[in-house]
Amino acid sequence: MKPCTLRRRAAAVITALTACAALTATQAQAAPAQHVITPTTKFYVDPHGKAAKQALADFRNGDVENGMNMARLASWPQAEWFTEGTPDEVRVKVNRLVRRARAVDRTPVLVAYDIPGRDCSQYSSGGAASSAAYRQWIDAFAAGIGHDRAVVVVEPDGLANLPKDCGPTTDPTGELTAARIADLAYAVKTLKARPRTAVYLDAGNVQWRAVGDIAQRLQDAGVQYGDGFALNVSNNHPTDHNARYGTWIAKCIWFATKGPEQARGHTDWCASQYYSSAAPNDGAPGNAVSPSDPTTWRWTDAWFDQNVGTPPAGELHHFVIDTSRNGRGAWTPAPGKYSGDPEAWCNAPGRGLGPRPTADTGVPLVDAYLWIKVPGESDGSCTRNTGGTIDPEYGIVDPPAGAWWPDQAHALARNAVPRLAFNRW
Repeated sequence: MKPCTLRRRAAAVITALTACAALTATQAQAAPAQHVITPTTKFYVDPHGKAAKQALADFRNGDVENGMNMARLASWPQAEWFTEGTPDEVRVKVNRLVRRARAVDRTPVLVAYDIPGRDCSQYSSGGAASSAAYRQWIDAFAAGIGHDRAVVVVEPDGLANLPKDCGPTTDPTGELTAARIADLAYAVKTLKARPRTAVYLDAGNVQWRAVGDIAQRLQDAGVQYGDGFALNVSNNHPTDHNARYGTWIAKCIWFATKGPEQARGHTDWCASQYYSSAAPNDGAPGNAVSPSDPTTWRWTDAWFDQNVGTPPAGELHHFVIDTSRNGRGAWTPAPGKYSGDPEAWCNAPGRGLGPRPTADTGVPLVDAYLWIKVPGESDGSCTRNTGGTIDPEYGIVDPPAGAWWPDQAHALARNAVPRLAFNRW
């Protein structure tokens, strides 16, 4: 195929993609403040995102198959991350995004990611210099949204990975952890004060904190002032596993705040993906809860049935799930391949895009499936704890956290489950 033909095809695909995102979708209606996300909500697609640019590059290189996949990927809504900058800079950038979304009557998804001591100074280290600086940044973030519609995911990993979790010497007095909790609560309250903003506080994923632990952390950090919590951000655990986990969390919070009088304050009584007192726990196979065996989670369900029952639907917190990389579920390396932590969450090989972003999930407490982690952006220079700089799964030094990685984007699109198609909204 001649280069000029490829260029014309690339231009035609991207032009059609942009027009589709902006003009031909079913229009979403503005929802009242308490229901920013409804099943009819349509999320904003950036026509100039990284996947769209990659599609053009692929077509110019004569790679039609990957180019078409990138064009398909680019047609789906993805979150925009805000990770740094002065208050004035973040206000301007946030306002620019929400205005673009307003122009096409869509709801943008934003991620606030600037908490002090972010990521325990690992791959995604950084964040504001102090709590005071962070609160000024959040104030500006909220001001940038103004009265426009927006969905904000607050601080991925910030609650599941508190300073006290970073190591025995990181926060010996607990002062940093207390400040983190207070900063998160401030962010939730400040952002939710915007009249048409939905706010979801990140809560890790199904293979991380036990139900009662994360339920208490969410309460401490002000989940009750927002719209709920977010799960599976930048991870690849199956959607149904996270939906089950999120439902347990919602019921646990209700149990410890509005349930039986004797349960008040006792999220620690809740069964989890690790243990349930409803199980026989007698050593027989399947008679104890295992986090790696969802068939044993029936014992966790049994505990909630026995102790929580069916709370009023309007009193349970809702949540959103990141499905950007979980189409093929979690990655597990071959037994014995790594002597240390294989970093199964970090640029996991062989993964694929999961369920498409939608607010019409059909699951009562799940407000939306979202692509929060931008598909194709690296998690960081993973080493699988081998002591070197090379990622043995790829044979290269992985790009830094947040950097665009074309090979990963191509693989995620190629391995998508269900198969990737153009967004027709």
